[in-house]
Amino acid sequence: MSRHITRGILLGSGMALAASGVIGAEQNYPDRPIRWIVPYSPGGSTSWTARFVGEHLTSVWGEQVLVDNRPGANTVIGTEAAVRSKPDGYTLIYIGSALASNVTLVKNLPYDTLKDIAPIATVSGYENVFVVHPSLPVKTVKEFIALARRNPNELTFGSSGLGTGSHLAVELFKAATQTQMVHAPYKSTAQAVPDLLAGRIQFMFDFPTTAVQPIKAGKLRGLAVTTTQRSPVLPDLPTVAEAGVEGFEFGTWCGVFAPAGTPPAIADKLAAAFARVLDTPAPRAKLTEQAIEVTPMASQRFSAFLRADIDRWRDLLRSGQVAKLD
Repeated sequence: MSRHITRGILLGSGMALAASGVIGAEQNYPDRPIRWIVPYSPGGSTSWTARFVGEHLTSVWGEQVLVDNRPGANTVIGTEAAVRSKPDGYTLIYIGSALASNVTLVKNLPYDTLKDIAPIATVSGYENVFVVHPSLPVKTVKEFIALARRNPNELTFGSSGLGTGSHLAVELFKAATQTQMVHAPYKSTAQAVPDLLAGRIQFMFDFPTTAVQPIKAGKLRGLAVTTTQRSPVLPDLPTVAEAGVEGFEFGTWCGVFAPAGTPPAIADKLAAAFARVLDTPAPRAKLTEQAIEVTPMASQRFSAFLRADIDRWRDLLRSGQVAKLD
């Protein structure tokens, strides 16, 4: 009897010590550098945003946020690396709409998007900018559509990769306008833009961070933006819908995720830290200058948003507007 009691006391003490260790780890979080996986190539809009926000998080925490670019397979390589990491808050991932679209666009995903990854907070959203090389004899979206219809599969567009926002935006545009163009996927928009500037490809639905300066310098011609409202950094450009493609809308979001099983207390600390940075006037103003809209959203609402976006892409796939990736 006394042996069982003693064993129970020892077990209880061990569990209490373990629990106190967990609680201590959560209270002291973070106490070492954090790896922030970005499943895109360096130089693009998403990588720039991660590094910028990461620098401010380093100041908040006093611990370095180390951005780890892990591109490949339409973000699948980096995402798998994140979801297979220890769920202790020291590995995060910064990913955009591809997380939702990949559920139906990519065959045999090596993870379950809704079970293996935990939404922490949204960070940003932005439109795509419809840009063409100045040699293309068009100044409006309607003129571009007419040219594309006269010359099916002769215009080539670049993107940051198969299934990325800059690719899917054009696929939706093609479906809405009954046009056919050739896709040239790159590893990032930063790699695609030089070929567009050189005229080796004719157009892109680019991100504002890389499109604004070439447009202002006259090296590219902006035709429209893809969201329902005009861009604050390019106010003279109409929306695609305003330019004649009724009902057209496409926007991209990016958010922070952690491996499923990350302790709630740590997830809450993460969400609060991101909210603090994004609510601070200086970084918020800098992001706005880059035409990146700050769109903070708490984890519970973010989870519902992710599910809705997965459903949206599933519906688009079934309607035939976007072809499934091989």
